[in-house]
Amino acid sequence: MDFGGGDEIRFEHLGRAGVVTLTRPQALNALTHRMIGALDAALSAWEADQGIDVIVVKAEGRAFSAGGDILHVYETGRAGKPPVEFFADEYRLNARINSYKKPYVALIDGIVMGGGVGISFHGSHRVMTENAQFAMPEVGIGFFPDVGASHLLPDLGGSFGMYLALTGNRIRYGDALWSGLATHTIKAEDQAGFLDRLALTGDPESVLRGFFVQARRETDRPTLEAIVRHFSQPSLNRVIDSLERAAAADEFAAKTLATIRTRSPTSLRVAWRQISAGLTLSMEACMKMEFRILNRMLAGHDFYEGIRAAIIDKGSKPQWRPASLAAVSEADVDAYFAPLGERELLI
Repeated sequence: MDFGGGDEIRFEHLGRAGVVTLTRPQALNALTHRMIGALDAALSAWEADQGIDVIVVKAEGRAFSAGGDILHVYETGRAGKPPVEFFADEYRLNARINSYKKPYVALIDGIVMGGGVGISFHGSHRVMTENAQFAMPEVGIGFFPDVGASHLLPDLGGSFGMYLALTGNRIRYGDALWSGLATHTIKAEDQAGFLDRLALTGDPESVLRGFFVQARRETDRPTLEAIVRHFSQPSLNRVIDSLERAAAADEFAAKTLATIRTRSPTSLRVAWRQISAGLTLSMEACMKMEFRILNRMLAGHDFYEGIRAAIIDKGSKPQWRPASLAAVSEADVDAYFAPLGERELLI
């Protein structure tokens, strides 16, 4: 089946299932504009296809998807032509997955970050194996947790979503299941059998009952209690204050504070506002908000500086502007959320 994705993404009709496979393992299945368009076209066709009861999205190689093709974004943005349409189409696809009328099963066996999260965690069934790792590490590259993170992360209990957004820390499948990010966990060795059974029946609920294996939470109770204590504070400044007060006697607080201090101050302020706002917004409203932020980020400094430090001059220290949280004013943050007029995202 050809929906225009070339050799980057494959589509198959297997029994009752429409199966999507990301096929850029050498690039950790980073999403391209062509992949986004092809997946969107497939979802349109399959939603109306009475021979397909369930959608499955999986990937080749050791990563499900490590995000979007940020090197391309960096290069085009540097040339004065940031790929705004790529993000517009990606965000519309994220919203479509969230409201898709058929079961949408993401089978995640490896790293899932950024754009990969956007095409998996808005689906009805998020199935992770013991090889899976989740992260939204964008504040570390001067960006922000996008692809619907403002809809996904606020719903996690115990301020866990705010913790993930502000640190960019990775979690494994047990924490993902406990927090509600994942809906099911299965053994990696059972993936082929799971897919075969799903293609036969088209009913993910009944099939998952046979394959589900309870994953234990990796983060211990004292740490979870510390996350609630620090990250449920009513402002970013109060979060930092809380961590600072505890850091001398508490290894978690000290380590977390050190992590946050390496992140872009602008990104941290924007992410705090974004995740807080997302708690009361629909998915569509979240995507419109994120598109506003995106346009300002692509016109700013820190995103390009973050990519330079992480990818171009690997391992160098980014020089954020402004360089401290105190130097980022409320007016600075407001500007990221201001309406775009005729350039607003249409969903």
